[in-house]
Amino acid sequence: MRIALVGPAHPYKGGGARHTTELAHRLAAAGHDVIIESWRAQYPQRLYPGQQTVDVPEGEPYPRTRRRLAWYRPDGWLAEGRRLRTADLVVFVLLTPIQVPAYLAIMSTLGRTKTAVICHNVLPHERRPGDVALVRALLSRTGAVITHSAAQAAQAKDLAPAATVRTVAMPPHLPAPVRQVHKQGAERVASPPSHTRLLFFGIVRPYKGLDILLRALAQAPPHVTLTVAGEFWSGRTQLEELVAELGLRDRVTLRPGYVPADQLPELFASADALVMPYREATASQNALLAFAHGVPVVTTTAGALAEAVRDGVDGLTCAPGDTGDLARALTEISDPRTLSRLRAGVPAVDPGPGWAAYLRVLLAA
Repeated sequence: MRIALVGPAHPYKGGGARHTTELAHRLAAAGHDVIIESWRAQYPQRLYPGQQTVDVPEGEPYPRTRRRLAWYRPDGWLAEGRRLRTADLVVFVLLTPIQVPAYLAIMSTLGRTKTAVICHNVLPHERRPGDVALVRALLSRTGAVITHSAAQAAQAKDLAPAATVRTVAMPPHLPAPVRQVHKQGAERVASPPSHTRLLFFGIVRPYKGLDILLRALAQAPPHVTLTVAGEFWSGRTQLEELVAELGLRDRVTLRPGYVPADQLPELFASADALVMPYREATASQNALLAFAHGVPVVTTTAGALAEAVRDGVDGLTCAPGDTGDLARALTEISDPRTLSRLRAGVPAVDPGPGWAAYLRVLLAA
């Protein structure tokens, strides 16, 4: 089958670009003729204040990747659709509604070519005017919609009742250095005596609940510390003020900025547990990222976050938005015996079965 994936790939960073690239590799390995139609300019810088691209690939780039799409060239969108008419299937990777006008323009010139939309997020966690209308228009016009959780499938059906919606778990698409760590076994940095080192990792945005984590940390035993590693889109000053207000300056370390893939093994080797205090969520690779480094996870049950975590076996779960329940989990994991038991329960990360299931659902839909 001739398949075109329309979405971000290297040099764009992050899970969405890695997923698109890994999907292309997997489809090609299964015998399909695959290209990626990526972006040379996905959206204006003011709409994405963080770092958009990286110099060093986070995985093996897909060789047949073209970068011809630009947010400021609608004529290029229409030309792309005409070029893709010979494909058997065109798959659009939806990360943000900002992509939708280009996707709709491409669809309008595809003719009878079959289409599918992979929704990393059906709707953004922090919405702008027009987001709902744009996504509804896209999902109503595509042949199939792929979501990564039952909640996201329900949201897609609510927006486009006539759409064919299928749900499949997000398969592992870890950065290349992390895969190597998992293959060889991580070399952990010993924790100081009577210390429990927590890690919050990723872009800092309100829906991810870092403020809740800080308030819970203030209620946890004093030997529990936290490193925050990731890009601050906004609100860094307010978070620093909250750290001071809660008396946590000696227990919280901020490491602002994007963490390149080759620095992830060192970052996770210095952590005893990853914490995902999200208020709401769709899906995330961060639990699998932690497991690949032998690190247990504390997560809320928002969205599909907890699906990879076995409560009391390789991590602990708590209610989203509940400071007291998160503080309970932090206190529990601060016990060395509990931490040792959870670390021993961390599973190996095998991407094969997840990707096999993913391809079956995508191609069948």
